[in-house]
Amino acid sequence: MSLAHGHPYLAIPGPSVIPDAVQRAMHRAAPNIYTGELTQMMPGIIADLKRIARTDAHCAIYIANGHGTWEAALANVISPGDKLLFPATGRFAHGWSEVATRLGAEVEMLDFGKQSAIDPARVAEILAADTHHRIKALPVVFVDTSTGIRNDIKALRKVLDDLDHPALLLADCIASLACDPYEMDAWGVDVTISACQKGLMTPPGLGFIFYNDKADRVRENAGCVTHYWDWRPRTDPAELYRYFDGTAPTHHIFGLRAALDMIHAEGFDNVLARHRTLARALWAAFEAWGKGGPMELNMSDPALRSHAVTSAKIGEDRGDRLRDWCEQKAGVTLGIGLGMAAPGTYAATGYFRVGHMGHINAHMMLGVLAVIQSGMTALDIPFGAGALDAATAICAEA
Repeated sequence: MSLAHGHPYLAIPGPSVIPDAVQRAMHRAAPNIYTGELTQMMPGIIADLKRIARTDAHCAIYIANGHGTWEAALANVISPGDKLLFPATGRFAHGWSEVATRLGAEVEMLDFGKQSAIDPARVAEILAADTHHRIKALPVVFVDTSTGIRNDIKALRKVLDDLDHPALLLADCIASLACDPYEMDAWGVDVTISACQKGLMTPPGLGFIFYNDKADRVRENAGCVTHYWDWRPRTDPAELYRYFDGTAPTHHIFGLRAALDMIHAEGFDNVLARHRTLARALWAAFEAWGKGGPMELNMSDPALRSHAVTSAKIGEDRGDRLRDWCEQKAGVTLGIGLGMAAPGTYAATGYFRVGHMGHINAHMMLGVLAVIQSGMTALDIPFGAGALDAATAICAEA
């Protein structure tokens, strides 16, 4: 017998839960892509995306997932042979660096492991030694989806400024945009990338790049830019066809418009506060479980944890067993331990992840936590008491 029959809940760190309003907006006949409603809504969408990224920079939209925006961002600012410094706190910095290598860049990895944030002092040491300014860019994953670690982007800008180093600062905000506080302009980021399927609550398929004038000047001589990835024709064009270098992703645009309306109706500060509170509720439960069992949050410092995704260790094979029970017996799908295994292995069986991004509220979070505790009980995995009380107390404070 299974208790999973009913509406399933996807608690993986993206794609996130799609709101009914977004699905309704997408469930319509195909529109004209040359004139009319779709064309008229694009300036407002661009303006609202900039509000969320906290920027006055240019914005380009691609029909792509986050990996596509990795390539688009790099293609516009590097040439073959350029050197890039990639600080890593998980799998996704390595993934972005692999794209750079395929484009012909020389990559230097600075790996901080899977349980530590980027240390700006170590980055400063490498940049200080780069007296000839061979390093052209510092691509940083703000929140790594595999580890749940949130890095200090503002501190890295200070490093660049203190050393008067001209390298561009690029930030991957795929997992974090509209979930964790982010200030592109105030933090001095030159290029920000993101995608629609996490905090922006839209089915996968749209990628976003925000870039400032400094980055666009570098684009002038970029040797990797191609016709399709070129961001210039996509920025404030005269017609919809030019936004996407071809046929527009019509129904994704309708869905994104509905998602942005939901964010702004709630109030963006309230959206961030909701993510912060629900993340704290989850952490409180996990910490209580860990006092009497093997549960361990991957990032020990709460100040360095993302409000969008949490990675946890529960012991060899227990992660997969718990995930299987939660999905098959209770209808809750947890994220795999992506990037937490030894090199050459896709996922670690002793880890799992919880996505708490986008369209999520208290009953969703508390339901996930109750299911996880039920699974540990059923599988005889020991855990400390008081977890659900701790989580509900956090929610009650809101």
